[in-house]
Amino acid sequence: MTKLVAISGSLRKASYNTALMRAAIAMAPDGVTIVEGTIRGIPLYDGDEEKAHGIPAAAATLKELVAEADGVMLFTPEYNNAIPGVFKNALDWMTRPSADIPRIFSGKPFAITGASPGNFGTLLSQEAWLPIMRTLGTRPWFGTKLMVSKAGSVFDEHGKIVDEATEKRLRTFVEGFASFVQESRK
Repeated sequence: MTKLVAISGSLRKASYNTALMRAAIAMAPDGVTIVEGTIRGIPLYDGDEEKAHGIPAAAATLKELVAEADGVMLFTPEYNNAIPGVFKNALDWMTRPSADIPRIFSGKPFAITGASPGNFGTLLSQEAWLPIMRTLGTRPWFGTKLMVSKAGSVFDEHGKIVDEATEKRLRTFVEGFASFVQESRK
């Protein structure tokens, strides 16, 4: 069984990225389990706090979930043409202590997608993640780009995808990444 972790970079209850993530989880192909990770409860990184109290429980939980996964899918919002601070902050905590970076990230397949109410569907945020993925030694997957634009017309008030074309593109994305991860395990 292939285990993937999906993480939304938004804290909003009605987040388009969380809705996209949950739709992806429901589309897990046979032989693949996708579990939801969360950035909720992770405080702002502070080296003094780390020294005094260690890794916060929420960050440690997410870190171990990623460590145990065969691959990770990031569902990134785009704030002011960049990565959301809360999402990057969660990743920063997961790199502590720095000696853990190879265990958590090295060679691990990562896929990046996102949804936005704007016209560009998180293009800039997705691109901004790439230098970070490179620095951490991950294996970014470039098989299928998925940038969900005008997300307000893609999801209903309950977070369900109502746009058939987007649902099809998401399924292709999930299946493609799962296949990539499975091939990399051989």
